[in-house]
Amino acid sequence: MIPRLHTVPRLNDSTANYLTALRQQNFEGDIESSYSARLSLATDNSVYQQLPQAILFPKTVADIVRLTKLAQREEFSALTFTPRGGGTGTNGQALNNNIVVDLSRHMNQILEFNPEQRWVRVQSGVVKDQLNQYLQPFGLFFAPELSTSNRATIGGMINTDASGQGSLQYGKTSDHVLALKSVLVDGQILETDGFASTALEQDSLTLPTSARQLHQQIYQRCKQNRSTILNELPQLNRFLTGYDLKNVFSDDLSHFNLSRILTGSEGSLAFICEAKLNLLPIPKYRTLINIKYNTFDAALRNAPLMLQANALSVETVDSSVLNLAKQDIIWHSVSELLSENADNPILGLNIVEFAGNLEKAVEKRVSALCQILDERIRTQQDGIIGYQICSDLPSILKIYAMRKKAVGLLGNSKGAAKPIPFVEDTCVPPQHLADYISEFRALLDQHGLQYGMFGHVDAGVLHVRPALDLCNPQQVKLFQTISDQVVELTAKYGGLIWGEHGKGMRSGYGERFFGERLWQELRYIKQLFDPNNRLNPGKICTPLGCETALYPITAQMRADFDRQIPLRLREEYQGALNCNGNGLCFNFDVHSTMCPSMKVSADRTFSPKGRAALVREWLRLLSEQQVTPEQLDFRQAQPVKLRDFVAKIHHSWRRKQGEYDFSHEVKTAMDTCLACKACASQCPIKIDVPSFRAQFNHFYHTRYLRPLKDYVVANVEYAAPLMAKAPRFFNFFTTAKLTGYLAEKAIGMVDLPSLSSPSLQQQLVEIGYQGYSLEQLEKLSAAEKAKMLLIVQDPFTSYYDAKVVADFIQLSQKLNFKPVLLPFKPNGKAQHIKGFLQRFAKTARTQAEFLSRLSKLKLPLVGVDPAIVLSYREEYPQVLQQQNDFHVLTAHEWLVQQLDSNRLDKAIATKSSENRTWYLFPHCTEATAMPNSPKQWQRIFACFGQTLFSETVGCCGMAGTFGHESQHLSMSQGIYQLSWQQKLTKYDAKFCLATGYSCRSQVKRMEGWQPQHPLQALLSLLN
Repeated sequence: MIPRLHTVPRLNDSTANYLTALRQQNFEGDIESSYSARLSLATDNSVYQQLPQAILFPKTVADIVRLTKLAQREEFSALTFTPRGGGTGTNGQALNNNIVVDLSRHMNQILEFNPEQRWVRVQSGVVKDQLNQYLQPFGLFFAPELSTSNRATIGGMINTDASGQGSLQYGKTSDHVLALKSVLVDGQILETDGFASTALEQDSLTLPTSARQLHQQIYQRCKQNRSTILNELPQLNRFLTGYDLKNVFSDDLSHFNLSRILTGSEGSLAFICEAKLNLLPIPKYRTLINIKYNTFDAALRNAPLMLQANALSVETVDSSVLNLAKQDIIWHSVSELLSENADNPILGLNIVEFAGNLEKAVEKRVSALCQILDERIRTQQDGIIGYQICSDLPSILKIYAMRKKAVGLLGNSKGAAKPIPFVEDTCVPPQHLADYISEFRALLDQHGLQYGMFGHVDAGVLHVRPALDLCNPQQVKLFQTISDQVVELTAKYGGLIWGEHGKGMRSGYGERFFGERLWQELRYIKQLFDPNNRLNPGKICTPLGCETALYPITAQMRADFDRQIPLRLREEYQGALNCNGNGLCFNFDVHSTMCPSMKVSADRTFSPKGRAALVREWLRLLSEQQVTPEQLDFRQAQPVKLRDFVAKIHHSWRRKQGEYDFSHEVKTAMDTCLACKACASQCPIKIDVPSFRAQFNHFYHTRYLRPLKDYVVANVEYAAPLMAKAPRFFNFFTTAKLTGYLAEKAIGMVDLPSLSSPSLQQQLVEIGYQGYSLEQLEKLSAAEKAKMLLIVQDPFTSYYDAKVVADFIQLSQKLNFKPVLLPFKPNGKAQHIKGFLQRFAKTARTQAEFLSRLSKLKLPLVGVDPAIVLSYREEYPQVLQQQNDFHVLTAHEWLVQQLDSNRLDKAIATKSSENRTWYLFPHCTEATAMPNSPKQWQRIFACFGQTLFSETVGCCGMAGTFGHESQHLSMSQGIYQLSWQQKLTKYDAKFCLATGYSCRSQVKRMEGWQPQHPLQALLSLLN
């Protein structure tokens, strides 16, 4: 039996007292101090892990004033704070063992917009893509382009002075910050804007005393040290993050803006709450040239040619990243745009963009470069093997989506050693880049390391991620060695170790690049803003006179904890262990499928990243208590004895009495997972939460009793066939108010679905369907088999939406096929979801044996519900630990096969129907696991003379029985309202289609009408 996990870090008394006092101060935001919440923000997109003492989620600037002023009390003077945004930093910038103040949950509003003057004022928690989505109708955008733009916050971008693609023309974040509203550590509000230098010289600024003094002191010091700043700092496009001493002045020194000091300060000077941002017009004309090379070195050395062609940006990608992309869901969208010859594969890629508002000017530059490329391909120069042009926006966006996913894709490489960030944003003058990279690669080759590369060659920034296994202490030493060596290498070429992603845990190298004199100036600025080192201590620098050390490059890492978990468990739960924190699951877009519970709750504990962190810690704590891998193998579990059951009752009673067990916190996070499996395909690391959730649930319930609803859900496949023999009788009780009340109170289930009436068997009689016996099927000729299909039933469609199955049978008959409805056998997916893994293994084995026998007939096996069909491909091989020797097709896959074989043309040609436009709402599991399915449905409908528009939509919120569980009702409804409700209101209900049973039943519950399955729409065309 799994032990109770109670040995977790508790809050210190000072923090606990502070949180109590803060609640009494009418703090309007959220206060989190649970271990699970702290763990969810203990990591970012780096290798580091620092456990916060607590997390505060302020709602307003006033909340931040409250928390900072309260911290001035003597009893709280030892407390420190770290501001946090999207958590996308690659160097631990927002990680600290203190109180984290997360501004992303609530402070995410666009406050003011002036399209004429082209500026916008936003709260710091606004996500970059969220802002640009708002600005797009006005033809404007916020320029710095990041790979993490769908989850990176404006506050985080300001704090790291983020840049990215196109920075040669668009600059960095600081180039677009007009003014800031910040809160200092003492609770004073600081507003910074551009001022004429004469106003500072004459001391005529109408500012509060403390703000005026800050402006005056920094103005004088930066002016006094101007020549040193200009002469001693590397003069690069990306410059230096952390207290921008140079650009606080305009070039002619006529204007001064203290905001420049705050941009890049990584939360070490103030809480940046609001920003006034400069906007740029969206270029009307954009063209990409994707230039393909036979080596990555050739792509690097060819970059200067692109710059001479006056391109907006030049992005480069190496073969490691391209090969990983080919194994990801993203490749289906770009394969036609990056075609290659198997004998001459793409080993390097330059993505060159031209953009502008004058079409002919853009075309001229594109044409000039293409002429050069054609000549060099003809003469086999520069390793160029071809190029392709993208001029339409959808194609351009697809290429950049692939490029943006490069960071996450590298984390999905095979083996224990993973490409990791720590020397991955070095910057050198572009003219030195190829030589610098040659030395860099030699350095890594000397250590025998694999690595992936991509980046912005136009700015001299290349992202290099060496593959290390930091669970190996020797590799941690190598991590330190490589960091030191790369610092010296970048200095040799006049560059920086950080050109884009901030300092964070690398701040200790700061003095090496600033020099002693300017280093003291940074410390002076820190002293002015934060004299007691209370804001994000350990980063950028310390105040003058402070003896506290900065974080070392080998500060506490995730691997330091993962190392404590036995290797076998790390392999068994690699979906959780491999999470690299890239945070794609935090995508702000509500119409993106991953992750619905996180989107509706804004709680990052309820995300794939959060759940992975909790499972890692659960495994570590179990290992700490000497639980062996054998005990965590459900296949080796012993039969439950009476004393075990009695112990469960006792433990469950003690849980109700409030006994602490960290497993309860993990269970809470797991219970909000809808098992949509979007994470299993959309996440670059393929973190399959439903799989390790099932494992966790299994072991959790070896200690604690299961709720009754788990047994109800797990047995629905056995009960439904029996109840379907008398559907009206059971529906009478199901729909009764008293039954609903008792079901909610006693079982925890709401809105129980009604059985199909008439039942499937009754409908089959009505349509005159006659089946075949196994003996009859075995006697069929090959020609006869070519016109047949075997329909694999699922419990939800067959017993609760039976007309879909009956209509599929009719449709296939009208298409001149002979369908055979196989006898219903349980699939077991509900058992898997609830963690009945031993029962699921038995169910899966029985069904797999049945389908394996049928597969020998060489007849297609076809299922209607995509979630059930996909479970045969994913959950079955996992639990049975072997690949299936059968393959179940979805309905649309089968139809596409018939189209490819020209078996449908004649049947369809005999029918005619007016062209209509239909609207497909794909099931989230289908849309992510089978990204081509919408296109395939469109192709099928086109053959029927119809137009099908596939809507991009998130999760519907039903997810099997999730939406029927009373504890999840409000979340289920909230998820539906986020995306589905918005999209459905745009269309005529008669033409809305949904492939998933869950989706159709959720719409029926929420809207009072039910969408058709696409198969039913096709049948209506033939009728």
